[in-house]
Formats: sequence, C-alpha cells, structure tokens
Amino acid sequence: MTPSGLAPEDVPLLRCPGCRGALRWEGSLRAGRLWEGALACARCAPPWPLREGLARLYREGEVRGTDRLLRVFYDGLPALHDPAVRLLIPLFQTEGSERSLREGYLRRMDLGSLKTRPDGTPPRVLEVGIGTGVNVGLVRHSLTSTVKVDYWGIDLSEGMSRVGMGKVLEAGGEPVRWALADAHALPFGDGSFDRVFHVGALGSYRDPARALAEMARVAAPGTPLVAVDEQLDPARAHSVYHQAMFRLVTFYDRAPHCPREHVPAGAVEVREEQVSRFFYCLSFRMPGA
Repeated sequence: MTPSGLAPEDVPLLRCPGCRGALRWEGSLRAGRLWEGALACARCAPPWPLREGLARLYREGEVRGTDRLLRVFYDGLPALHDPAVRLLIPLFQTEGSERSLREGYLRRMDLGSLKTRPDGTPPRVLEVGIGTGVNVGLVRHSLTSTVKVDYWGIDLSEGMSRVGMGKVLEAGGEPVRWALADAHALPFGDGSFDRVFHVGALGSYRDPARALAEMARVAAPGTPLVAVDEQLDPARAHSVYHQAMFRLVTFYDRAPHCPREHVPAGAVEVREEQVSRFFYCLSFRMPGA
C-alpha cells in the first residue's frame, strides 16, 4: 500500500510533457491510487508508463549532461542523502544547520497567506526536485491550522522518490502526489499551483533558464516562486577551507551562482539573498494579466 503517488482525481491536472495535451489513465489501482498502467495522450505516443505507483512523465533520451550524472549519485545511495545533508551542512560551512537553512527559504514562500481555492479545493504546492521529501513536513508545519494543501512533488531520481514515499507512509500524514518528471518540461497546465519551489539542484540543470520558465508557467499569477541552490556568500570573507569545501560540493558546476539573469521576463518582486554561507534564495512572482 502507498499513500503517495497519484489518484484518479489527480489525472485532470496532468498534461503531456511533450505537447501539453490532456492525459487519460489506463491501468489498475491499489489503495485508491494509480498502480500499474500508463497515462496516455491522444496526440503523443508512446504513453507515459506508471509502475508500482510511480508515473514516469519524461523521456529518457532527453535526460542529458549533469542531469544524468547526478541522478546516478542520487539513485545509488538514496537512503544516505538525508543523514549526509544534516551532517555536512554544518561541517562544510562551519556554522548553521539544515533546519535553519530550510527555515530561511520557507519564509519567502508566504505559506501563511494560502487559502482555499475559489472552487473549494485545497491550495496546491509543487516542489520541483522533491528528493526524499524532507520539505513536506516543514511546509505543512508552516501552514495555518485551518489550511490543508495538496502537495505535489516531481523528481528525476526513482531511488530518492521511493525513499521519500516510504517516509510519507511511515509518518502516516496526508498523501503526496509524487511523480518522476523533468524540471525542463513539467507535466502540468499553466497556472496550476499556488506555490512553486525548488531546493538544491538548479545549478546542475542542463538549462536553468528553461527550468525557471517552467516553474513560472505552472504557477498561478502572483504566487511566490522560490529557488535555492549553492553560492558562496559574496558579502563575506571565506577561508581556504570554506572555498575548498564549496568547490567539493559543487564539482559539477564551473561557476556556481544565483541565476538571477535567468528569471523570466516580466517577473516582479525579484529578490536574491543568502540563507547561509553556501546557499542563496532567489524569489520572484509573475504578475497577473
């Protein structure tokens, strides 16, 4: 049994990553969730497979460069990722903790202002690059007591996603709508989400500008969009140790920095800030029509 993955009522929100056409479910259910089968598009072929509760809404041939390289690391040792992050963030930066880092960018998401959607459904939160789901509990804890959210997460690593889905099952909380998908071609319609955020991999994406544009496309007008990744704080001095550790954790990127230059045209309230010695937080909104 899995409390995550997708339910039949979630399918209308999905769109074909290739042509953005509507998808239909063809397959079996387990515990009320899509279990084995495929999501078919009337205009594209072949269909998008779904196995053991996890949809694969991307084409393997389009995963290239550092996207493919880092997925090998994430799939290889997914159970060690979260303990390593908790240990290495204070060790490498010599100050701060994982929780203080995460609280820094959660403030920019303005979760306290989330409200029920006009059609009476819960607000939707999308995490691009959900990994093992460490942000799920923090986001829900930051909500007001009267608001529940439909939490959606996409990732390219099946290993990380399986670990995360297991953690949600153990926690016994609300389900997460989980799917394997590429940040460069999000499988959702325009303006589908009330909050969209990403943590920890934007610098490794093959096309950060396209990924930010996709995040902006699927966000409702005016909603905060938040992206977090590595950058040495330009406002402070760094020892040789800090510089060496930063180079070690960003080996895949020649010039790790906040990609403010890739924020979509027309964005407003663009804000760049450091949430720790090694991490920036980039936030912005796309105005309504």
